Amino acid sequence: MSSAIYDSRFFVEHFYNPDEDVKKRIREEIRKTKRRYVSAVVIHEVYRLSLEKEGREVAKMRIDLMMKDFKVVDVNAEIAILSAELRKNYGLSLADSIIAATSKLLSARCVTDDPHFALIKEIKTEWI
Repeated sequence: MSSAIYDSRFFVEHFYNPDEDVKKRIREEIRKTKRRYVSAVVIHEVYRLSLEKEGREVAKMRIDLMMKDFKVVDVNAEIAILSAELRKNYGLSLADSIIAATSKLLSARCVTDDPHFALIKEIKTEWI
């Protein structure tokens, strides 16, 4: 698939993992994918984490970079309904169910190492 939606954990690794090999694999993943998506809920999670760890300036800079390189997908009624179904069927958190629903509706693989996503039969997952 040439399209992917990225989970928050992808960005945590991207911004905080000191391992250069991991960072190289992250850059390769971004380069190889033509249509890159991120849910608005991931923007929230990454901003909150960056705000807590490094302050408002760094948080804003990171989100600006994400919004430049990834298309942000807002939560709409269709995503909300499918998210509720997935949440009920798989016991997901609200954020994970929104990301999974977005992945399904876009027919995009979900790039994550979160084991919850691997259980969802309706989507494909991959990790760097």
